[in-house]
Amino acid sequence: MPARPVLLDDRILIATIVGEPVSIPRGSKRFTTGYFYFRACRAFVLGAAGHLSGPFRRLDQPHQAIAMETMLSLPPHIQLPDSRELVPAMVEIHRRHPGLSLLNTEAVAAARLLDAIMLLTAPTASGQLAAVLGPEAIRFRVVTVE
Repeated sequence: MPARPVLLDDRILIATIVGEPVSIPRGSKRFTTGYFYFRACRAFVLGAAGHLSGPFRRLDQPHQAIAMETMLSLPPHIQLPDSRELVPAMVEIHRRHPGLSLLNTEAVAAARLLDAIMLLTAPTASGQLAAVLGPEAIRFRVVTVE
């Protein structure tokens, strides 16, 4: 039986791109959302200090160039949900949770659509998401990254 898909938040996506150790269930298909991908790319390209750009900034110049190219092309083993299916699912999530941010609405809808386990860093798992994951029956795991 194949492993359930996993949905990576932006910080875990970055960790996988820069080669940080991340515990991802073996054989799981990996997904991220458009918004998580955008935030990760923005951190790589525009820099700025913070938890998203920090792992990239710790790399030496040659590895930064490789990581930037890898991030901007999104490796084929990390997929994005199909927007034709995702957008209607987002509308349903928004109907049930109208105060949820767009980033979190997309993440919750993607996890439901894919029947994925969300792999989240502690900051992503707290706040708005904490109140929605249980009622939406979404499994998640908090992952620690450097």
